[in-house]
Amino acid sequence: MNLIDQIKQAAVRKIIYTSHAVDEMNAEDKLITVAEVRQVVLNGEIIEDYPKDKRGHSCLMLGIPETQRPIHVVCAPKEEYLAIITAYIPSLEKWQEDFKTRRKK
Repeated sequence: MNLIDQIKQAAVRKIIYTSHAVDEMNAEDKLITVAEVRQVVLNGEIIEDYPKDKRGHSCLMLGIPETQRPIHVVCAPKEEYLAIITAYIPSLEKWQEDFKTRRKK
């Protein structure tokens, strides 16, 4: 089974959020809802793959939920759940206009 299918199946079972993800999602200027995160993991695309991550195979996803703003979600599918490692609004300082390509430093 490919990674995107693993993510979707894990998300249907259960989604858990790390404390870092909750902190990022609750940033005063850019509040991200759990509904937006769910939309990203169910409808977004994988833009970076981290197969050897210390937390297990994870990836960076990009999605544009109903709120019409780009959101990045780093997640790791597990057998019983999908772990949301972080979620944030990508900035044009770090990302190109497609929000898929990192800017060179």
